[in-house]
Amino acid sequence: MSLDLRAPAISPYVAGIAIGLLQIPAFLLIDTALGASSSYVTVGGWLASSVDPALTGIDYVAKHLQGAKNWWQVALVVGIALGALISSRLSRTVRKGFAPVWRRAVGVSGLGGRLAMGFAGGFVMLFGARIADGCTSGHGISGMAQLAVGSTVAVAAMFAGGIATALLMKRV
Repeated sequence: MSLDLRAPAISPYVAGIAIGLLQIPAFLLIDTALGASSSYVTVGGWLASSVDPALTGIDYVAKHLQGAKNWWQVALVVGIALGALISSRLSRTVRKGFAPVWRRAVGVSGLGGRLAMGFAGGFVMLFGARIADGCTSGHGISGMAQLAVGSTVAVAAMFAGGIATALLMKRV
């Protein structure tokens, strides 16, 4: 198990151990688990309430604007994006060749179409994550680490959906 940051891929064992260990300070310092989907509610609520402060009167929005827990998750999501960018730069790896498969699968071409489909897909995924009261990282890493039955069911459903999507994409 090595941690060569210039390698094309980091060992999944090292990455898994690091993510698992990150749970410890999350629980000890701010009494929360790892998760990402709440960060979108925090940022969206903050942006919307800056336009209309009355929105902070909505319990769901107010709950996601208070406390370090919510901003910790925003920092986590920003860190994931920055970490992926830094990792791709250090390892000099850039993923290529996905756009033709996407274009055949959904019949969309051009940057504008791909951005629109990406936004729509992201919206649907985020909507589903909020209905499930958590995302793949929240349920898969944190919920299953706490042996939560609901998280185990949610992760099984997420994997089933992912497998079905992969099979559909492969047929195209």
